[in-house]
Amino acid sequence: MNYPLLDTIEIPADLRQLDRKELPALAQQLRSYLLDSVSHTGGHFASNLGAVELTVALHYVFDTPHDRLVWDVGHQSYPHKILTGRKNRMLTMRQKGGLAGFPKREESEYDTFGVGHSSTSIGAALGMAEAALIKGEKRKAIAVIGDGSMTAGQAIEALFNAGHRDDVDLLVILNDNEMSISPNVGAFNNYLAKLLSGKFYNGIRNASGKVLDAVPPLKEFAKKGEESVKGFLTPGTLFEEIGFNYIGPIDGHDMETLVATLSNIKQLKGPQFLHVVTKKGNGYKLAVADPVKYHAVAPFNQQDGVCSSKVSKPTFTQVFGDWLCDMAAQDEQLVGITPAMREGSGMVRFHAEYPSRYFDVGIAEQHAVTFAAGLACEGLKPVVAIYSTFLQRAYDQLIHDVALQNLDVTFAIDRAGLVGADGPTHAGSFDLSFMRCIPNLAILAPGDENECRQMLYTAYQYAGPAAVRYPRGSGLGATVESEMHALPWGKGEIRRSRQDTATTTRRVAILAFGAVLEPALAAAEALDATVANMRFIKPLDTELVLALAASHDLLVTVEDNAIMGGAGSAVLECLAAQGVSRAVLQLGLPDSYVEHGEQKQILADCGLDDAGIVASIEQRLAVL
Repeated sequence: MNYPLLDTIEIPADLRQLDRKELPALAQQLRSYLLDSVSHTGGHFASNLGAVELTVALHYVFDTPHDRLVWDVGHQSYPHKILTGRKNRMLTMRQKGGLAGFPKREESEYDTFGVGHSSTSIGAALGMAEAALIKGEKRKAIAVIGDGSMTAGQAIEALFNAGHRDDVDLLVILNDNEMSISPNVGAFNNYLAKLLSGKFYNGIRNASGKVLDAVPPLKEFAKKGEESVKGFLTPGTLFEEIGFNYIGPIDGHDMETLVATLSNIKQLKGPQFLHVVTKKGNGYKLAVADPVKYHAVAPFNQQDGVCSSKVSKPTFTQVFGDWLCDMAAQDEQLVGITPAMREGSGMVRFHAEYPSRYFDVGIAEQHAVTFAAGLACEGLKPVVAIYSTFLQRAYDQLIHDVALQNLDVTFAIDRAGLVGADGPTHAGSFDLSFMRCIPNLAILAPGDENECRQMLYTAYQYAGPAAVRYPRGSGLGATVESEMHALPWGKGEIRRSRQDTATTTRRVAILAFGAVLEPALAAAEALDATVANMRFIKPLDTELVLALAASHDLLVTVEDNAIMGGAGSAVLECLAAQGVSRAVLQLGLPDSYVEHGEQKQILADCGLDDAGIVASIEQRLAVL
């Protein structure tokens, strides 16, 4: 396919050389190129399609990277990457050594702030705007935030902090892509937005303010009158009260309106708030019809939207979703909570079957955990489904509101360990480390899918806070039993015993925590080692640890968590507390951020496949 205009754009400075009338054609080519590249690589899709015109307009009007452009989350940053010198690398998206799926400072000077989690853009852009004031630099700071991210407390905190600062050159753009463009967001509102952002309106407002300073009652009356008119015509009263000049809503796919409005705003001082309405999936009818399905995709056929890869084995997420519904059928006190991750956490069926017991609190992880604590105080049995990386954002609530009060809350922690293409912003690398030190909190990690179901049941029966952490994707393909039963509390199991036929005289025991059980078993076959499926990180099966230490020369702990403070550290603490001296090799994630790539490959790079485990053990045995 030919992209005559897009091919002339290497950096945004080239874009700014175009005639304004050429921008719609450029946007059309950019959208086509985006569709072609993502259909080959997979990645975030619907939100990117919806942000094409806005991205073009922003880079056309503002002097990026001198003007700081901050994307929230980054789901909509692919058009930005294409226009900022990375077009020819788009086919490497989310692959090892290729482009990251989110803005990343190391990747480009146009990526002014690294993201992946939501609701950080306003605070970061405010910091950049304040820095410009301190350094005496004239530049704009622009935060682009989606309507979903505005549900998080961090975004609201930043808005309140930024408001009423007349000297801060901050523009917050709300990319509202959930509401349809209804008639009251059409031509009249576009005209109104241009009017409210223009020099005439703002000149009158500023000049009249000076005149009315001498007559405070009249000034207050005029101010109220202005707010009443704007509040009647636009939904921006809240933002005006915070201290922002609200403009919009405008059609985010109308290039002329976008450029005109942004050009006007560029001349204004103080905090500005622009409300832009876009449509997820715009330009690809299948994504428009089902933006949730096409939010993030595997490689697919453009004509029919069919994904080219098939998953035969159930994922851990699906195992959780089925368990949640089955458990809810048995216990009417069960309620399910998600911080805006219904699909990702496997709660679609639960929402359909138990709508009155399903709670989506929005992107508000802190509130999700405290809300669960409140439910538990009243005798209900909340289950919080949350990604490991997002639980980090509710750490205080986990300690203070749940564990300190020893409340009966079950945490289903998805995406534990490395997550592959989403990279370090979404990796669950630290949960064992940051949860182990919390009193009252039990921590379980299943070795396969069936054990995941039984562990969820076990944790749910526990009268206190308990977390079950499991990885992204499928496991061994173990048969999942429909019947649920509780596992022996705090007890691991021997999955393979040494046969005394090893080529080495050193006796090795591998203590596997969680989904690394599969490669641990494979490595043990090569070494004739004992394998313990530890199951529990807290309480640790100290009896089993001490028995293995007494009967083996080397203990090897394997986990898909940071080595520092993880499950292996728990084993060392156990041995030290008992005064037992035994050689221990800790295998896990390194003290660095593991970059994106195919999940199995990056686990292998960390030495957590069977070959890596064997190599590490042989290396240690050589010096024992």
